[in-house]
Amino acid sequence: MHVIKQAFGANFRQFTMVFALVALLVLFNVLSGGRMLTSSNMQNLLAGNAYVLILAIGMVMVIVIGHIDLSVGSVAGFVGMIVALSARDLSLPWWIALLAGLVVGILIGCWHGFWLAKLGIPGFITTLAGMMIFRGAVIWISGSISVPVPQELRFLGSGYLPEWGPAFTGLNNSTLLLGIIAIAFLAWSQLSTYRRRVADGDTELSLAAVVLRIVLISAVIAYVTWLFGSGRPGTSFPVPGVILVVLVIVYHVLTQRTTFGRHIYAVGGNKAVAALSGVSVNRTYFLVMVNMSFLAALAGILFVGRATSAGPTDGTMWELDAIAAVFIGGAAVSGGIGTVTASMIGGLVMATLNSGLMLMGVGADKTQVIKGLVLLAAVAFDVYNKQQGRPSISGRLFPGSKVKAEEPSAEDRPAGDAIGDQPKPAVTAP
Repeated sequence: MHVIKQAFGANFRQFTMVFALVALLVLFNVLSGGRMLTSSNMQNLLAGNAYVLILAIGMVMVIVIGHIDLSVGSVAGFVGMIVALSARDLSLPWWIALLAGLVVGILIGCWHGFWLAKLGIPGFITTLAGMMIFRGAVIWISGSISVPVPQELRFLGSGYLPEWGPAFTGLNNSTLLLGIIAIAFLAWSQLSTYRRRVADGDTELSLAAVVLRIVLISAVIAYVTWLFGSGRPGTSFPVPGVILVVLVIVYHVLTQRTTFGRHIYAVGGNKAVAALSGVSVNRTYFLVMVNMSFLAALAGILFVGRATSAGPTDGTMWELDAIAAVFIGGAAVSGGIGTVTASMIGGLVMATLNSGLMLMGVGADKTQVIKGLVLLAAVAFDVYNKQQGRPSISGRLFPGSKVKAEEPSAEDRPAGDAIGDQPKPAVTAP
């Protein structure tokens, strides 16, 4: 039992949201007669929700610094239309049109960042104006009609990893290779961490616990590999899923292992203390907003690729799904708390609800009601645990991921700082 506890952490309850996600998948699989956990459905679930999950990556960083971005759906729709019109009307090669769309997204982020960082207008107001501006702009430039996108962009939005080599395993070899790489990286990282802790004199963690953790997580990766790689011929792990995985890895490292990431949490925890410690609050605000609009542009490009055309209503209400994913993942309304990986779990919970309820024939109206109740329950759960001094969802998933910093005074602490308990990070000078 001691080895099992070490493998899962000191407290089994730290995996609350992970277990909830697994429970939802199993429940919907039973209720739908086995249609949930099929290759085609899981491929569609991942590819069809990749754009929301990409938005959630950027949104969690915005929320951590204590702001919110309401413009991401409109920006995504606007950029998607820009890319489609550039390819059709200007006859630009698809890759130049794609780069042009990303540049437009960055420029929009600079626009939002200017108003927030330089003029001090709250992000909520700045991006509310942006939502209105770019929602109107996409209808204006499109003439309220849809515009087709190049075939290459359709591959980015709805393509699959290619098949190659002999099919002796019965799985798509690209997906199989991806799974093998994931398992190998898992084993290497866990064993490296174990060796480093032993070298530092830590004798509490046993090798058996590390091996058990590797075996259990590898079994999950192997199942996911089989699930995505054993579908009908021509399908495998979706290309949008590959892009999402790469982004999750990059932004996890960025937020948890870099100086800029520490600055994000420092500013969100207490911007006055961060400023006194040498952190450029305005620079952090500006870069986070630029990054958010860049990811919104990428999400819009992937969506129009999957939809095969850009439409005037693309991106409507996307910001609410991204925000819900972040808060279900345990982010705090007042900022300073939240992680990329926890937000991905929150997004997958929402995506699983959408897919499972659709398979059961539940209408869109009832689905929205259920999703709203789930969001409210998740936030209420965090509030209750905070009041009781227990770990929040984010704290359960990633205990001890940040070093506790000096708590702000009653005057500096924003009202309603009751969601989650991820410790505020230590503020370090750049």
